[in-house]
Amino acid sequence: MKVLQFIDSLSAGGAEKLLVNSVIKYREMGIDVDILLLKGGESPFLGILECNPEIKVFSFGEKNNVYSPLNILKVYRFLKNYDIIHVHLFPSLYWAAFADIIKIKKNYKLVFTEHNTTNRRRSKAIFKIIDKLVYSRYNKIITISDSVDVNLKSHLGNSFNSKFIKIYNGIDLKEINEAIPYSKKDIGFKDDNKLLLQVSSFTPQKNQLTLIKSLKYLPENYHLILVGDGELKAECIKITKDLELSNRVSFYGIRKDVPRLLKSVDIVVLSSHFEGLSLSSVEGLASGKPFIASNVPGLTEVVEGAGVLFEDNNEKELSKCINELIEDDEYRNRIVKKCIDRSKKFDIINMTTEYSNLYRDLI
Repeated sequence: MKVLQFIDSLSAGGAEKLLVNSVIKYREMGIDVDILLLKGGESPFLGILECNPEIKVFSFGEKNNVYSPLNILKVYRFLKNYDIIHVHLFPSLYWAAFADIIKIKKNYKLVFTEHNTTNRRRSKAIFKIIDKLVYSRYNKIITISDSVDVNLKSHLGNSFNSKFIKIYNGIDLKEINEAIPYSKKDIGFKDDNKLLLQVSSFTPQKNQLTLIKSLKYLPENYHLILVGDGELKAECIKITKDLELSNRVSFYGIRKDVPRLLKSVDIVVLSSHFEGLSLSSVEGLASGKPFIASNVPGLTEVVEGAGVLFEDNNEKELSKCINELIEDDEYRNRIVKKCIDRSKKFDIINMTTEYSNLYRDLI
């Protein structure tokens, strides 16, 4: 069985990290799997793949325009070489479907994983029509959480229900469990500093600003570490300066040592407006630290009953949640235990086993 994983790029994001970790597991299962990228370039994940030379990575070049319809013909040339074409994200979603439309002889099956609860296309009538055509080309559509499943089914309509399968995203729990924490001094802090950590891209979907603002209601020895990059990072830095919090917020950029950082802080937070099924949230649950998340679609179903939820955009409530976890040892330990127990539901072994069974059923 030959499988091609097709995605926009290997930029530093949750879907991209999930793909890289999963293809390594597929190879361990004996599945012949390659990766195709709409756009090449530097990536923090390429180093991981270099240790697995049997996994081939193809791309259409670092300067390729991912929105160009010419990508249809580029994708077309790969279809005949694989049994399964597994697609992730937009616009890869469109180009694979349009390539399938013009393909006469088909010896493969198309699979798409929907990673987000919503997107801007769904608010436009014309894209609703195009989306129905595009999704109809896929043999199976995988949704990664309850909220993703409900929203996409509502968008496409009941005629697509037979194509849907729900498979929860997973992380490499072993990688988190075996990570060695830094001492606070190793990462530039004092032993009495209380450290908060959020790992996420700086995009409109995420909401680092609420977490930054929560520091105004917390003692001076509380510090925030933000890992990630993106279009809104400069704005977050500016607002941090305007709020006179620059000495309490550290922007770490893209890091390769996230598991170690998770084990080194006091509390892990994910402040976001919505999620599909966030790998960062599962990593937070598995970290051995208390995990706090905004009470929004894609996070509530993962965190509720284990970690702590706060109202989206409510920095005062968030600060209260943080303070309670720091001040109450018994409460904190109880939350940590429930978080670790919940994270076991999202082991990458469970996810890749379900996908490999799906691939075999399709062919």
